[in-house]
Amino acid sequence: MLSPHEFATLLLVKDAPNQVEMDREELDALLERQLVQLERLASGNEEWRLTETGDTALRAIKRLS
Repeated sequence: MLSPHEFATLLLVKDAPNQVEMDREELDALLERQLVQLERLASGNEEWRLTETGDTALRAIKRLS
């Protein structure tokens, strides 16, 4: 089960990945659950992205609410 902060971070990664602070502890929990991944862009910058599992989890949560 995701905490409210983890759920909010998951939504932020989906909707505004360039606005996610890299040092958020919620990201560690989401990364451990394989819901997000850190992607290196062609520019050399890194950005958080939902994994397929993360996207599926978000759709399931939204469907239940």
